[in-house]
Amino acid sequence: MAESEKSSFRESLYESRERPLRKYIRLVLGKGGTRALLNYELRILLLANIPGALGIVLRQKFYRSLFRRMGRNVILGKGISIRHPSKISLGDNVAIDDYCALDARGGDDSGISIGDNTIVSRNTILRTKDGTISIARDSGIGSNCVLASASTLEIGKNLLMASCVCVLAGGQHAFDRVDIPIVSQGMVSRGGITIGMNVWLGTRVTVLDGVQIGDDAVIGACSLVNKDIPEYAIAYGIPAKVVKDRREANDK
Repeated sequence: MAESEKSSFRESLYESRERPLRKYIRLVLGKGGTRALLNYELRILLLANIPGALGIVLRQKFYRSLFRRMGRNVILGKGISIRHPSKISLGDNVAIDDYCALDARGGDDSGISIGDNTIVSRNTILRTKDGTISIARDSGIGSNCVLASASTLEIGKNLLMASCVCVLAGGQHAFDRVDIPIVSQGMVSRGGITIGMNVWLGTRVTVLDGVQIGDDAVIGACSLVNKDIPEYAIAYGIPAKVVKDRREANDK
């Protein structure tokens, strides 16, 4: 494992010479001044928690300029938390359910991209820390999931992700030294996570950094995926092991 060379966002927030307002702007927007912050804050204050169809229509209209890109017919539920929206792209017909969090914090290379016709269900968190998350079109993300990236997280089209799934790309703490706290030792990555097309992840699956899951694979509920899974595999367990090839099952 190679230690990340990227700067620590956490450490930069503790820089004592910077004013609290400036730190807050970097936390929620990444860049910009007081005017940009007021524009963001007013929209969130006035519109974030309006329920029903009225809230959806108003957020469609007035949130658009916050994002890097916001496609047609996007549905944004109430209570959504948005950080660094200028690094977030939403395709056509994307639906983000109530109380989700889209947090694209980090450097200029970080960001979140959600493809057309994708649904992100209630209470789910998409978070980067100097990383990227890319979800291809026609995918379904269940409720109470966590997708976090301090490296790269690439998800192919037609993903089916059940509730309470945790996908962690990069962001593991180094812990080799015992003379300083783990939190001060920086982060390491095994290269991110790639999930292929047409994959189904069952409820409470955990996928760790450095893993590739092939196209058309199925991962059973409550599994821990810490090694590559080939295409068309059915795998489950802690750690997940391949128990069948879907193509062979269809031949019988």
